[in-house]
Amino acid sequence: MQLLIKTFHGLEGVLAEELKGIGATDIKELKRAVSCAGDKEFIYKANLHLRTALRILVPIATFKAKDEEALYKQVQGIDWSKYMSNKRTFAIDAVAFSEIFKHSKFLAFKTKDAIVDQFKEKTGDRPSINVDDPDVQINIHVSNDQFTVSLDSSGESLHRRGYRDPNHKAPLNEVLAAGMLKIAKWHKDIPLVDPMCGTGTILMEAAMIAANMPPAFKRKKLGFMSWVDFDKALWDKIYTEAENQIHYPKVNIVGGDNNPQSVDIAKQTSLDFRLNRMIRIIRSDMKDNMPTAPRGMMITNPPYGERLEKDDLNGFYKSIGNHLKKNYNDWQGWMITSNFEALKHVGLRPQHKHTLYNGPLECKFVAYDMFEGEMKDFKKKVNRSRRRES
Repeated sequence: MQLLIKTFHGLEGVLAEELKGIGATDIKELKRAVSCAGDKEFIYKANLHLRTALRILVPIATFKAKDEEALYKQVQGIDWSKYMSNKRTFAIDAVAFSEIFKHSKFLAFKTKDAIVDQFKEKTGDRPSINVDDPDVQINIHVSNDQFTVSLDSSGESLHRRGYRDPNHKAPLNEVLAAGMLKIAKWHKDIPLVDPMCGTGTILMEAAMIAANMPPAFKRKKLGFMSWVDFDKALWDKIYTEAENQIHYPKVNIVGGDNNPQSVDIAKQTSLDFRLNRMIRIIRSDMKDNMPTAPRGMMITNPPYGERLEKDDLNGFYKSIGNHLKKNYNDWQGWMITSNFEALKHVGLRPQHKHTLYNGPLECKFVAYDMFEGEMKDFKKKVNRSRRRES
């Protein structure tokens, strides 16, 4: 069957590589999504293992409709008993890009009516709506008059790893952090420092990658678990195989932050996932974080300007550049920011640039190769080191 896997803008290529790694076929990169082919076993594996996926949608119907009556009839034409029962709760996620159907809430309302009425006609009873925690999440997408109805096999967004309090709004999405690590080509043998780690999202994603811990390993509920054809034995097999592959190697992952509450949350988070031995977190200012090895990566998410005046922010970004130049020779420094003006004040020329989105904010994810002397000599040194490591 064909699947549509949602991600952030800029991570489509990274997600496509992940999909290849778990056996997907017919992979096509789209805008903020990747399509591929896969069976039930693949759907289970993808929800468990994909680090840069937000949702995995399984299209069940496509049709054209030019008015609300036609929409209602088409949705009623789907046999919903194949996917849910009248004892299950459900919710509709509607996305509209159409001059005919301009309002997503209306679209969701008509889809809900068609499903409810079908169950009432067939069974005399109806399933209930639960917008907060539904058993079955249904996605309906319209572009002009072309509709796609899908089941959301993930349920809650896959960025919810289970290590963050849902009431805590972190400045960096977990999927984005994992994507940044993959773009930077970080792996467990490279020392990693995040000098502005906040509550530790980058550190946690790195440690989970190093430990081969699936991102959804701690999730108690995924959307497909409430489907009528859920195969628990198959899921248990896939989960146990993944669990047996988890290991806790010796790594060099260090984070620092000057907010004591953030540091406490980051430490507790790593403890909850048994990753505390892999991550060292200290309370410190950015300028006090020093390299932990002769070579490595610094990856961080500095303030964008919400709590600093413009002059202070420009000065802060300048201090980041000075700190890198002074202390991080032979390291690669990565940072993500939506403040392009402040980025100019780093005072270094980035060797790599990627456009990513942190929520609605367009960001630049940039890398600085730190070295003494000529660039050509630095590149030769790095290449020799990489050959030795391989």
